[in-house]
Amino acid sequence: MSRHITKRTTVRLPAELLRTAQRKAAAEGRTLTALMEDGLRYVVSHKPLGEKQQRIMPRVSTATGGPMPGVRTFKDLEELEDLEYIERLRHGFK
Repeated sequence: MSRHITKRTTVRLPAELLRTAQRKAAAEGRTLTALMEDGLRYVVSHKPLGEKQQRIMPRVSTATGGPMPGVRTFKDLEELEDLEYIERLRHGFK
């Protein structure tokens, strides 16, 4: 019989990263602990060392050369990125 032992720890995170993680967890209807656990499991089991993730650039309107409609502030962009991240989680980061 496999027994899982849960340990407590303190993690220091930049305030903005913590707020973003809390928003993602809330949007997915789960706890911050569950989000962090899944993220750590992904990093330690699926991501080869030295592999760099492709950088996602902000959406840019081809008509005006500025931000896409609906993106007026950095917060708007963060919310769009959060929604895109949730979709990637649902589809296994593919």
